[in-house]
Amino acid sequence: MKQSQLRTPWRRWAQTAVVLAAAVMLAAACTGGGDSGEGGSDGFDGTVRIGAALSETGRFAAEGKAVRQGYDTWLQWVNEEHGGIHVGDGRYRAEIIYHDDESDPDRAAALIEQLIDDDQVDFLLGPYSSTLTGPTSAAAEARGVIMVEGNGASDSLFERGYRNLFYVGVVASDYTRSSIELLAERGASTAVVAHEDTPFATSVAQGAQRHLEANGVEVLAMNSYPVGVESVDDLMTELAALEPDIFVGGGHYDDAVLFLRSAQEQGFRPDAMLITVGPANPQLISDIGSGADGVLGPTGWEAVMAYEGPSFGTASAYADTYQSLWDEPPIYQAAGATTAAIALHRAIEAAGSLDTDAVREALRDLDIDTFYGPVRFDDRGVNVAKPMGIVQVQDGRIVVVAPADAAEGELVYPAR
Repeated sequence: MKQSQLRTPWRRWAQTAVVLAAAVMLAAACTGGGDSGEGGSDGFDGTVRIGAALSETGRFAAEGKAVRQGYDTWLQWVNEEHGGIHVGDGRYRAEIIYHDDESDPDRAAALIEQLIDDDQVDFLLGPYSSTLTGPTSAAAEARGVIMVEGNGASDSLFERGYRNLFYVGVVASDYTRSSIELLAERGASTAVVAHEDTPFATSVAQGAQRHLEANGVEVLAMNSYPVGVESVDDLMTELAALEPDIFVGGGHYDDAVLFLRSAQEQGFRPDAMLITVGPANPQLISDIGSGADGVLGPTGWEAVMAYEGPSFGTASAYADTYQSLWDEPPIYQAAGATTAAIALHRAIEAAGSLDTDAVREALRDLDIDTFYGPVRFDDRGVNVAKPMGIVQVQDGRIVVVAPADAAEGELVYPAR
């Protein structure tokens, strides 16, 4: 088996922190120890091969790093702490084969074919972003291979009738729901929405429009912009002139940086700025400084949340484990990735088999608690048991303001 080369510093760090303990395992797997009927000198009865195409380079590299580290956190835990994946009376080593999709949808789909056809993986874990999850899950579906993921949230992904795609997070159309309900309660009455023209961001924007209108907030404008723009100044000028109470921005981390830098330069300070990806990431504060203060964002997970499960224990215990491996705190994209791997391994154990049909049925029946929250899939493969939290940057800190049982502080509104 051929693993992708480590081309970046974080890949080298991943190798140092996680792969050292698995070096002997990897050597055994490459010499045939992974066949289901063969035991290895390390005490495992075989290997479960899992594939993932992730963004080491390109526009999703930052999030791809977090997702990779999330998967490798599970990999270290399941092999070294859990004793492998328990399949019937056997214990199987888990192995993840990675390839760099370069943030390119076509390359990502081709890599899934390579992982299935050449690397002969048993199962797949998803990439970061709906843009990449769309083509990769299509390639997996065409070959009848299960993909479990935590970072492809676009509603359209789950409207295709796929049998093999499972998502542990909240769908994009509901990303802003909790925040909008809270802002409406505080008196917000008008809003503008800007979003990147991608599946995820479009789903976010359409959902935001629906939630705004349902809560009596007038939508003054719904504007999109092309992928890859280097400035949103003209768009922000147009929206600022409408003097909205709320600005909603749909996109990924780079879009959050564009929104906030432009708003800061133009002096655009609505009562609330709600941006889908970025406010929960400490990097945003480093990149934007005081211009990030007051910004709101949804979060799928934070370490202070009152979640707990048999894998890793509490949310805070998971954060400690992650910190010890990577020397940085986990962001929710990493936590979602770890949870996707947990859901897959729990389904394999429940099925007592590596048979795709049996594992698929076990995923459909899965009902578990985790450090990330409850996981229970509907007929679409969407986790319907998990709520979305809210964070706000306050005085240079990321503060959880909802849900109530995890809140560290009160929402500041108006934020300007």
